[in-house]
Amino acid sequence: MLGYHFSEFKLKDNKNPSFDKIFDLFKDLLLYTAGDLTEALDWLNEIDRKYKITDNSYGMGNFIEDLKSKGLIDDNKGDGSFEITPKTEQIIRKDSLDQIFGKLKKSKLGNHKTKFSGNGDEIQPEMRSFEFGDTIDSISAIDSIKNAQISSGINDFQMSEKDLVVFEKEYKSQTSTVLLIDISHSMILYGEDRITPAKKVAMALAELIKTKYPKDTLDIVTFGDDAQQITIKELPYLKVGPFHTNTVAGIEMGMDILRRRKNSNKQIFMITDGKPSCLKEAGGYYKNSFGLDRKIVNKTLNMAAACRRLGIQITTFMIAKDPYLQQFVEEFTETNNGKAFYTSLQGLGEYVFHDFEKNKRKRTK
Repeated sequence: MLGYHFSEFKLKDNKNPSFDKIFDLFKDLLLYTAGDLTEALDWLNEIDRKYKITDNSYGMGNFIEDLKSKGLIDDNKGDGSFEITPKTEQIIRKDSLDQIFGKLKKSKLGNHKTKFSGNGDEIQPEMRSFEFGDTIDSISAIDSIKNAQISSGINDFQMSEKDLVVFEKEYKSQTSTVLLIDISHSMILYGEDRITPAKKVAMALAELIKTKYPKDTLDIVTFGDDAQQITIKELPYLKVGPFHTNTVAGIEMGMDILRRRKNSNKQIFMITDGKPSCLKEAGGYYKNSFGLDRKIVNKTLNMAAACRRLGIQITTFMIAKDPYLQQFVEEFTETNNGKAFYTSLQGLGEYVFHDFEKNKRKRTK
């Protein structure tokens, strides 16, 4: 009889387990467990029992000892338990960067080129007449002497200000970015994990700025019922809670942060999968999870307009494709004069990187 024969799935290349292979899996588990080392190791042991990722030559005990010897976990709590170290956190950020953005070389200047010329850092081949305020190092000595020879002659050589020419220099823009991450319950609703890709993108973006644009700033804000600013170090441990979506609180905190930044280029990236469903009022919280509540929507649109007046563009990455939610995002984006992407979880990182790079080359007035 013709047909297909199915057998139990077995991992390939499991005859020679190595630290690197198991560590790659371990890092992914740390993200899924929000940095819970004990739970990640429990999952790793369960996978080992089922798929035999270790053998007699290298077991889980060897792997844990290697984690300790390499400084990747530490037992400094004094109660016999372990925790991951800053070294591991940095490795996870770098891995996220490589997975989402690819290999990037470190920038020496940490700036972004723009199409505008002026008193910048990078010398251009074009030249212009000297103007008051130009720096001495921008003067082209050879061309200035040549102009003086032409205007005054070799025998009676004199140089005046009108003979001086300077090289054009290119502006280098610096940007302050606030990344808003939705941690409402819908980010794990119906068994679909949306928070882990969002965390991965945030860590990759943080490592991108640190590696390529060290003069830029990145602040991270989570929003559920309330908004809270977190550090890059806290990203692997980020968890979704039984929260509604207070988009207004997230944007308000983002605006407050950006007001304190001196860079002229300011932007907000918002990763969310649901509609705004919560407001904080004097008497507590106003919540409505059913449909688009006009009271909440109007307040959110007012915040989008306030950002626009401050020159803060909001780029929304919507991890949902419900037509009525898209309609709201379009209204929100039009009000802010921002951008919106309706993206799958797989394409999230690529979109963030593309827009982050593109915005760097835009001059904000």
